[in-house]
Amino acid sequence: MTGRRWKRAGRALAAGVIGGSACLAWGAPKFEDTMAQRVLACTGCHGQQGRAASDGYYPRIAGKPAGYLYSQLRSFRAGRRQYALMTQLLVPLSDAYLLDIAEHFSRLRLSYPAPQAATADPAVLQRGERLVREGDVRRQVPACVACHDSSLMGVRPSIPALIGLPRDYLNAQLGAWRTGNRRAHEPDCMAKIAQRLDPADVSALSQWLAAQPVPADAEPAMTAGTAPPLPCGSAVPAAVARPASP
Repeated sequence: MTGRRWKRAGRALAAGVIGGSACLAWGAPKFEDTMAQRVLACTGCHGQQGRAASDGYYPRIAGKPAGYLYSQLRSFRAGRRQYALMTQLLVPLSDAYLLDIAEHFSRLRLSYPAPQAATADPAVLQRGERLVREGDVRRQVPACVACHDSSLMGVRPSIPALIGLPRDYLNAQLGAWRTGNRRAHEPDCMAKIAQRLDPADVSALSQWLAAQPVPADAEPAMTAGTAPPLPCGSAVPAAVARPASP
């Protein structure tokens, strides 16, 4: 991307800070033309440096695998994920610039907050842990660890962590997968899995996952330990191939 295009793209993101985002509570900073400043429109909702917002609905993006972040940015831009503010910010930006944003956040190594205290009874938490560790063979639901690693911190380049996320966000996303309001590249493995869960399963999963602490040195795994239990279009290394600049 040329210097002029970099600045134009940076100003497009900064516009979310200066003129449009209700998530931001500060004025326009001096324009420095750095990636950290270009993504202020992201951190206005996702928390300082992408640590996550306090309201439980805007997730942490710092430290997520670059391929996963890149795929989500493209999905918001294309309408596979639906949130008007995200789409408006991303429509003007090229694939190459979206990957630059993804790589910026993926490189951040920041501490995680304490986990949320569970509010469900022990039987519900046991159900959540069983789904995470073992799945449900009867309903053809694979264990979460089969894709997201035994650490639940995800796998580079394209599979995200399941711990370190707010319970409300986990509920919302699993619900969106179940209803078709969130979609991914075909074959859409998460949609298939989520549609085999019932609301009680979703609640059990979110209760247990949100209550798990994130170890201080936790990182996404470099490679998957096993083959995925079903085809998944969004979990492919090609997703992070450097796109050509226009």
